[in-house]
Amino acid sequence: MFFKKRTTGQGQAEEETHSKPEILSPLDKLRIQIEEAHLPPHVLEAVSKELEKIEKTDPAVAEYSVGFNYIELMLSLPWNQSSQGILELARAQSLLESRHYGLSQVKQRILEFLAAKTLCSKARQSILIVDDEEIARTNMEHVLKKDGYICHCATNGLEALALLGQEDIDLVVTDLKMERMDGLELLEQINRIAPEIPVIMVTGFATVSSAVEALKKGAAHYLGKPVNLEELRKTVKEVLARKLFVQMGKGPILCFTGPPGTGKTSVGRAIAEALQRQFVRISLAGLKDEAELRGHRRTYVGALPGRIISELKRVGVNNPVFMLDEIDKIGQDFRGDPASVLLEVLDPEQNVRFTDHYLDVPFDLSRIMFIATANDLSKLPGPLLDRMERIEFAGYTEKEKLKIAQQFILPRQLKAAGLSRSAVQFSPEGLLRVIADYTRESGLRNLEREIADICRKIALICLKSDHRDEKMAIDAETVSRLLGPRKFYREAAEAAPQVGIATGLVWAETGGEIISVETALMPGSGILLLTGSLGEVLQESARTVLSFIRSRTQEFEVADGFFNTTDIHIHFPSGAIPKDGPSAGITIFAALLSLLTRRPARRDVALTGEMTLSGRILPISGIREKVIAAQRGGVRCVLLPLANKEEVEALAPDVTEGLELVLIANASEVVDRIFAAQSFILPV
Repeated sequence: MFFKKRTTGQGQAEEETHSKPEILSPLDKLRIQIEEAHLPPHVLEAVSKELEKIEKTDPAVAEYSVGFNYIELMLSLPWNQSSQGILELARAQSLLESRHYGLSQVKQRILEFLAAKTLCSKARQSILIVDDEEIARTNMEHVLKKDGYICHCATNGLEALALLGQEDIDLVVTDLKMERMDGLELLEQINRIAPEIPVIMVTGFATVSSAVEALKKGAAHYLGKPVNLEELRKTVKEVLARKLFVQMGKGPILCFTGPPGTGKTSVGRAIAEALQRQFVRISLAGLKDEAELRGHRRTYVGALPGRIISELKRVGVNNPVFMLDEIDKIGQDFRGDPASVLLEVLDPEQNVRFTDHYLDVPFDLSRIMFIATANDLSKLPGPLLDRMERIEFAGYTEKEKLKIAQQFILPRQLKAAGLSRSAVQFSPEGLLRVIADYTRESGLRNLEREIADICRKIALICLKSDHRDEKMAIDAETVSRLLGPRKFYREAAEAAPQVGIATGLVWAETGGEIISVETALMPGSGILLLTGSLGEVLQESARTVLSFIRSRTQEFEVADGFFNTTDIHIHFPSGAIPKDGPSAGITIFAALLSLLTRRPARRDVALTGEMTLSGRILPISGIREKVIAAQRGGVRCVLLPLANKEEVEALAPDVTEGLELVLIANASEVVDRIFAAQSFILPV
């Protein structure tokens, strides 16, 4: 404020008061922001210390800007801001159905999660009232029961502890001064045995010191006597609502695993939309520095917080759906192991106090719903895998691909190419030709590329043609003409039976695959040669199978002394691709038996299963993926371990369509199925 004299026409001096805007320094603005931020006590303490430090520092010094930026970051983080999503099961179900075709097991798991959260929000909550005055207990019980709560009463702390062991209590309202065990002792015991239960302290000795002591020991709120019942109702409602929100915010740690292109990321987005939460995705592929996740200490030049804290700052809430994509492709070098950081991030017992090196104060990550995606779980450390609930994304059948192409891919690509859906009509036969002859994958990415290629070619034809508005029908012949020679062949269906070659089913990162196991004989000294970039387990399977056959030469009509003068070569084609796993044992057996007995093996019969030295067939994993691969390759019969019977019976009809599934328990059962009906035995 300042005053200015001016002279009127009568010569009188008048004073006018003018308001001048007050100019605040950056530190003053920061101090106001801190007061208005309502930071948690431990954060407020750290920020206040940093503010005191930079107040005594020259702004020209580098430490000043470091401290200033640190305080600004702390103020921008969502310590208390959460998304207030409304759980609607019917809406979530319709959203998942409209966005994704198939994936019934995945949708079922998500709906189960939402159903549990919905019931949790509607359940009646239980309150324990502890007071040595009967009138006070009765009044509080009467009021709280009218609000729909279940109430239990105790006269002292010992009775309250006994009830806590017998009943499921959500909130404790306790007096401070009681005989045998007072309120503060009870509070300490509750914090020790059940720290998740909030406690409201009520006392007639409401002093500042007693209130501070109760709050320091973990009390959720403090009320004086005589109790204002309306204030009690309001406080109880707020405390229980806050507790329920925290409980509902805590989600499972899901791990979506499956081949590329099966919809893992898009399902994560749909979950976030169904929960009405923000969606965050970070890719961990190739991540080698653990500081990328945990941040750098502020002593380093150019230090930054980790990607988790940075993403929370960007979205502005502390309970988003957080996707850790490609978690199986994390690297490791001298800068640390990022997977070890995830052990803390993905553990609900530890991430409540996750400490970023840059912040240097704990941040609660427990309200975040983490979703990880991976193609190959075998690359993850055991302790990290143990913290997650696995949900498998299996490959799509031809029918599912056809439906997805018609409902989702085709409209999207027609629009991207500037074509009208009414002017360009794809026949089901045309789409099936693309699926069968130009793609061979468990997912949908290559299918979308091929359809996009067709749409672009049609767009070019329309621009060159004078009849742009004419309707175009895209059938199988048109697809072949636009895309050229087919890229894939049905090897199993089109190959004739051959001696020494058998068809096997394997699982890889890209889903189920068909492989051929080739064998050959040559004069030698009984050496077994193995080629095809094989792992140790696969090499052991081959040696086990050969030992099994040698132990039963009479049963398989192999001449005595044959193995002393003959070398055997087993080869897996595609030698540039590493291969390992036990499930090729039965396929190696079929190929070797065909070679040694000179009986052609049927190529349209595929096998998978681990074989022991005694000839038993052990269960394997990836049954659905392997059966779909057999279907894609034109296989007519699939031999599977009897131990996988329940999993085979659970397969959907469209997965097994056109296939004969045979369950076997012993290697001897393979013989009648694998050899061609009109085969004959040649002398060995």
